[in-house]
Amino acid sequence: MAEYNETVSMLKELTDARAISGNEKEARQVMEKYITPYADEVFTDNIGSLIAKKTGKENGPKIMVAGHLDEVGFMVTRIDDKGFVYFQTIGGWWSQVMLAQRVTLLTRKGDITGIIGSKPPHILPAEARKKPVDIKEMFIDIGASSKEEAEEFGVRPGDSIVPYFEFTQMKNDKLLLAKAWDNRIGCAIAIEVLKRLKGEEHPNVVYGVGTVQEEVGLRGARTSTHRIEPDIGFGVDVGIAGDTPGVSDKEADSKIGEGPQIILYDASAISHKGLRDYVLDTADEKKIPYQYATMAAGGTDTGSIHLTANGVPALSITIATRYIHTHAAILHQDDFENAVKLIVEVIKGLDTEKVKEITFN
Repeated sequence: MAEYNETVSMLKELTDARAISGNEKEARQVMEKYITPYADEVFTDNIGSLIAKKTGKENGPKIMVAGHLDEVGFMVTRIDDKGFVYFQTIGGWWSQVMLAQRVTLLTRKGDITGIIGSKPPHILPAEARKKPVDIKEMFIDIGASSKEEAEEFGVRPGDSIVPYFEFTQMKNDKLLLAKAWDNRIGCAIAIEVLKRLKGEEHPNVVYGVGTVQEEVGLRGARTSTHRIEPDIGFGVDVGIAGDTPGVSDKEADSKIGEGPQIILYDASAISHKGLRDYVLDTADEKKIPYQYATMAAGGTDTGSIHLTANGVPALSITIATRYIHTHAAILHQDDFENAVKLIVEVIKGLDTEKVKEITFN
């Protein structure tokens, strides 16, 4: 087994955790293990979002740094008479990245390996072969010969089905290949921010949060923000990398390794101008690299955070990532490091006066 440093070991453990929306327990336990040493208090809301509180200045502004625990996956909906498993997608999937991929079914009797299948192309008419297979036509083969045998294995409707992939440090060891970067990297950023603030003076109360059910509607961000009632919120997530063949700059111009992305707007939120300006000024002053990005479709937890209670000035800071919402994605460790550096420096300056100035800018 490869030897990893402490940070990479944490990233491996977070991405190895199996945790689709609605069943985030494994990822929550890993995040809790890593964040607890740096928090004064760790608790959950009633649907399972993890909240770690670190007080710098009692009664100072409340700053929320939120990644989401859940990953995209599938849920068992039925088993046919021959023992094949049918499923519902949980979160967004593109049919072309799914066929022949290995998955793990998490059952009450333990883990079961499956493979996503469909009709073989050899028996399809020529016209049908040119079209992507519809997700509704797919099934999962778990090697059962009947419905009864599948049930004996422990499979039942509602079980989580999780993409299977081995965490891999690539030949350039700053490039990390894993499932569930969306959004265990955000959870890792929240952990690391609290870690870097240990022993540091900061004029506020910081909350590192792992939210649930982001992929199905930013749900845990809503409940955890209600619980915290922050003065400032950051959604930390993955963003689109545009540095692979065929992607033009007008579609996506971010490159992995060139700094965290400052999201100007997405389908769920327009970034708060006062907060955005302050973050950009801090990055420039501290010479921390960053990239601008926009997402016409999709959103992050910022979409729920900024609409909670009387509203929260909020901004998404994301990590450019290749191949999100597939079995495996690639990101650059330097972007993680620079996102953490930036958020820590921003937090150090967020005193009561600065938050007032930002809010009404």
